[in-house]
Amino acid sequence: MLLLPKFDYEEPKSLQEALRILSELKGTAKVIAGGTDLIVNMKKGVLAPRCLVSLRRIGPLRAVGMKKTAVEIGSHATVSELVSSGVIASAAPVLARAAASLGSPLIRNRATIGGNIVTARPAADLPPALMVLEAKVELKGRGKKRTVPLDGFFKGPGSTVMNEDEVLTKIVIPGVPAFTGADYVKLGHRAALEIAIVAVASRITLDKPGGSIKDVRIVLSSVAPKAVHAVSAESFLLGQRPSDELFAGAAQRAMADASPIDDIRGGAAYRREMVGVLTKRTLRRAFEEARGREAGGAL
Repeated sequence: MLLLPKFDYEEPKSLQEALRILSELKGTAKVIAGGTDLIVNMKKGVLAPRCLVSLRRIGPLRAVGMKKTAVEIGSHATVSELVSSGVIASAAPVLARAAASLGSPLIRNRATIGGNIVTARPAADLPPALMVLEAKVELKGRGKKRTVPLDGFFKGPGSTVMNEDEVLTKIVIPGVPAFTGADYVKLGHRAALEIAIVAVASRITLDKPGGSIKDVRIVLSSVAPKAVHAVSAESFLLGQRPSDELFAGAAQRAMADASPIDDIRGGAAYRREMVGVLTKRTLRRAFEEARGREAGGAL
């Protein structure tokens, strides 16, 4: 039986208090939200923080709402809250789909959006959907604040641009243009409690109903050290009129954009092939959704 190492525990009532504690402990503390990844890593001996700082009593970090046309999500909002949120369902349904695919109901009740982001797992479910939505994260330290596009947040497995004294406080998803659709598909061995073998999120914006592709984003997960854009596939699609043949061509290019490895969950060749299958599927679904969208900023 794996036991947790000894640690102190702090439960601040405000973000300012949490930031003070993190600043004073100078890199020896870890923020705990749902703990679904952190506790496992502590039991394995991967991490041994001197202190855990809980955010569960800081109410504003649980908020989910709209600010003008943007969606703002507190980092401590649980994955279950994303699945059930009317705001997310209306303004960012692709995020709700990704959230619904994460773990089991028990895990979704504990896991938080911020935790799923900051652990920087290459197969994490939420980052691909957030990246196609052009999400940004707000990072706060003691007396400082900065906003970072999620595209530039991840450095590699388990590594981000966050400093040790910073807390991810908020995720901001900007309003999207009319005639935009998006989709996320995850491939695993089981329907639940599965780490992705491959996952793909795609987003398409048309210049008008039945028109050409004005903007497109395709993000591949679990086929590189971090979630990555299929850049050659995106370039291939821009300005073109959607069709099954066009999406098939983009899928071939997405396969070339991937750099999968062989591991216990699947071989590199199989993963690359599935990138093509899932890219074509998500593009088709994103296109169908985009054709039905009216003006107004919601996705």
